[in-house]
Amino acid sequence: MDIFYPIELIADFITKSLFPVESYLGNALNFFIYDVIKIGLLLLVINYIMAITRYYFPTEKVRDILKGRRWFGIDYLLAALLGMITPFCSCSSIPLFIGFLSSGIPLGITFTFLISSPLINESSLLLFPSIFGWETTLVYNLIGIGISILGGLLIEKINLIKFVNQDLIKIRTSAINIPEKKAMSLKERMKFFWKDGFVITKQVFPYVVLGVFIGALIHGLIPQELIEDTLATKQWWAVPIATLLGIPLYANSVSVIPIAEALIGKGIPLGTILSFMTATVTLSIPEALILKKAMKWQLLAVFFAITTIGIMLMGYIFNLRG
Repeated sequence: MDIFYPIELIADFITKSLFPVESYLGNALNFFIYDVIKIGLLLLVINYIMAITRYYFPTEKVRDILKGRRWFGIDYLLAALLGMITPFCSCSSIPLFIGFLSSGIPLGITFTFLISSPLINESSLLLFPSIFGWETTLVYNLIGIGISILGGLLIEKINLIKFVNQDLIKIRTSAINIPEKKAMSLKERMKFFWKDGFVITKQVFPYVVLGVFIGALIHGLIPQELIEDTLATKQWWAVPIATLLGIPLYANSVSVIPIAEALIGKGIPLGTILSFMTATVTLSIPEALILKKAMKWQLLAVFFAITTIGIMLMGYIFNLRG
């Protein structure tokens, strides 16, 4: 069972009591309730865990461990694989991304995870084989890992740490009067961890609500027929159009599968379909609004540019494969 299934039941119950689920308002409300609760809980849990990590493992130690393991980029590969096994959409992966930053993990590695988490996920591993075949599934995931690692390495190389919101990701324990570890009871430590982790949560959550609200308005607003007609061309510019069309939309990897199947039935090239799918689940306006709290627009623009170019390259590779 999906660990978020109880949240889905809550969202369905509230929605059905107000609007027909099939209607636009019902669809948007259900989407909003589900994602706000899910991402809010993820923020609380992950920031609590990161508070414990910061308490027992100082930032400097975490950073030294990661730097000491850079055998041919193994730390970037591990971040990409971690993103692969975490069932998060573009917005849901942000709490863990912020937790990584606040624990002192290098910027490039955190962005490798941020790109990888929605890009290569449960759909690309479990659902792709039945739709696209095993060969396409393998190639897609390998390219996805490559895009994630290269994107993280590039962001680390051009040294964009100055564009990160230092007030948000700095070690919060420095702002709290911490008694000696041995003098703290278990209850006191739990209270301290909660207070430390909640500092970040309460700063980011309003942006989560705003981002998901905009995502809910967009969700289901663009008819599937319009998408199909727009991508039907086999010209070279179909891949960029598909990528740019997918970015404003906000959907998880599972919900975009029916659209992909419909596009396949219309004979649209595979690379164009994958570009649209990948952009939809990896980049979004709600994601940008939430990330804007953690970084300045310069870093946000670089992240979107690198990921967008990587998605387009993936599309061209698959179209050339035929």
